[in-house]
Amino acid sequence: MMGRTVSEVGSRVSARPTLLAYAILTKPGIVVMVLISTLAGMYIAQKGLPSHHLVIWTLLGIGMSTAGAATLNNYLDRDIDMVMRRTSGRPIPSGGVQPHRALALGLALSIMSAFVLYNYVNWLSAAVSTAAIFNYVVMYTLWSKRNTPLATFIGGVGGATPPVIGYIAVRPELDLTALVLFLIIFAWQHPHFWSLALKYVDEYKSAGVRNLPVVSGVGETKKQIALWATLLAVASLFPYFTGMAGAAYLTCAAVSGVTFMGMSLWFLFSARKVAMPLFYYSIVHLPLLFCMMLLDMA
Repeated sequence: MMGRTVSEVGSRVSARPTLLAYAILTKPGIVVMVLISTLAGMYIAQKGLPSHHLVIWTLLGIGMSTAGAATLNNYLDRDIDMVMRRTSGRPIPSGGVQPHRALALGLALSIMSAFVLYNYVNWLSAAVSTAAIFNYVVMYTLWSKRNTPLATFIGGVGGATPPVIGYIAVRPELDLTALVLFLIIFAWQHPHFWSLALKYVDEYKSAGVRNLPVVSGVGETKKQIALWATLLAVASLFPYFTGMAGAAYLTCAAVSGVTFMGMSLWFLFSARKVAMPLFYYSIVHLPLLFCMMLLDMA
């Protein structure tokens, strides 16, 4: 009896690193951010919190689709991850998860997400979610990421869909509000990603990733960061002018947008090659916009 107990405990302890590796494979931090933005889209569509059944099924479906896409991204990028020091500790290159198991998990999660959304939410949310997976896994990870600096724009399409999917889960139509939600996140992704990519430009070069800093250099990347921070500042005003939010949101969006734009312009005209405060502020800026949008809905 004692022998079996010790053996069972040993098995559980040895299983913990594997379970943790599988959890890391799904990029839980990104999943959480996606779920928050999806819930924000649902709240905006309903002008309040929808039924708990719809919230649960939508978040479950989107959570699985995000986790599935992230897992497939890890599977396809395993050769790049081995080269880059920043990513060499991820589950596949470190040996925590076998590649074929990661592939099976990613496909299973992606298929189950489509099933859940189609059967328990609506067909449009399932279609947009599936298209986002295809965009991120095939168009971005498999094709454009290694071949063109336009990959950020291509991948940005799928990355901007979570609040849209949340919105159409409640109101199954791609209207002006859905477009505004899409534009804000689409514009935000570029200065957010490029400000981080500049820090790891040498690693991207060694891995053969042809993103903007690698192909066009620091100077052009700084110009594009400033341009897209400006476009984001403009896009973040749309909720007020389309009647989605009120004056309090407008004030917050204007102040935060001008701050972000000002930081990007300072970076542009400075001699610095990396500006991590800009990256960190981008992480604060987007949730701030959505929180104020929810608090000040018209």
